[in-house]
Amino acid sequence: MQNCVINKIAIGSDAPVRLMGVINCSVESFYNDSFIPNEKIHETAIAMIEQGADLIDLGARSTAPNSQAISGTEEARRIDLALKELDGTGITVSVDTMNPWVLDICLKHDIHAVNDISGFSSPAFSERVADAGLPAFLMATDYQPGDAIGLDATMKALATVQQRCETAGVTNYVIDPGIGIWTPHRTFDDNWELCRNFEKFLRFDRPVIAAISRKSFIGTLLGKEPADRLAGSLAVTAILLEKGASVVRAHDVPQTRDVIRVCERITGKV
Repeated sequence: MQNCVINKIAIGSDAPVRLMGVINCSVESFYNDSFIPNEKIHETAIAMIEQGADLIDLGARSTAPNSQAISGTEEARRIDLALKELDGTGITVSVDTMNPWVLDICLKHDIHAVNDISGFSSPAFSERVADAGLPAFLMATDYQPGDAIGLDATMKALATVQQRCETAGVTNYVIDPGIGIWTPHRTFDDNWELCRNFEKFLRFDRPVIAAISRKSFIGTLLGKEPADRLAGSLAVTAILLEKGASVVRAHDVPQTRDVIRVCERITGKV
């Protein structure tokens, strides 16, 4: 497996499983407790790193189904203010955006990677990432986030994402199968199919991220709202680690770090 290196943090191959802590500065987030007001972003990020996160993923707009849309101007304003709180901290920061003009604002700050759920479907975005020399987390996408329905379509979309990386000249990246309800056409069973077959994404010879924290496919199975989905999220995380996830994106850093440590002990990686 080819490694991805973000701010000297190796992901994939023989590297330890990495943990990405989620900070949302979007009040529209599907999980209310994940919204962090600007004045608390610095202390929240510091706490996540102390609790075991390797890097922080900072986003300023919600991509959950039926969430309120915001303008690119508002996304840029939010993320600019948030990143000012992290400048100079030395924390490894990924920015969750697919807007090239928002990325331009982010590049004025100390950022180390991008998390693009559109999978480089925008050439303008991939060109900016390449020019900046940034690593990337890239979700399986043909034209709009989450439009790959089922395992076969997801594999094809990831192949398309790899081709986009080659075209853009980006070689330092992690792939994301895009587990979640992104479009009205995707079902909860589609997401369980991706989880059951997670090891197949290793065929792309790239590190794979498990980004399932508190998502609705877990809530529907358990009949629970986002605030009560921690146990279900940790259960899915443990399975995906066994199936080869190299990095986990999570709202709940200390609990997820415990799961990673236990799984690594069982598999003999520590």
